[in-house]
Amino acid sequence: QVQLVESGGGLVQPGGSLRLSCVISGSIFKINDMGWYRQAPGKQPDLVAGITSGGSTNYADSVKGRFTISRDNAKNTVYLQMNSLKQDDTAVYYCNADGWESYGDYAEYWGQGTQVTVPS
Repeated sequence: QVQLVESGGGLVQPGGSLRLSCVISGSIFKINDMGWYRQAPGKQPDLVAGITSGGSTNYADSVKGRFTISRDNAKNTVYLQMNSLKQDDTAVYYCNADGWESYGDYAEYWGQGTQVTVPS
């Protein structure tokens, strides 16, 4: 099985910063694209940022200029640097990846989430 474990969440005052990390482990053979989603209370999950295997990135309009996604392929890790945090960023953040397991199946994988809270 493939496991994704997020870390780095917490409570931060408005204007502060956090860096989220997600480590993919287990039977993964090759990772394709990775990304971060978030789900605020009472809302559907939204794509925050994505990064392709070639390093191309995309961001939700609400976080452009404030968040940066990156990846370390040697460590099977994806990061989300979050700056200038505001109350609207409060959500559970989920790591996402897709790729191939060692026996050849292609699938999408999700982490369990990490809470980010920015009070008013």
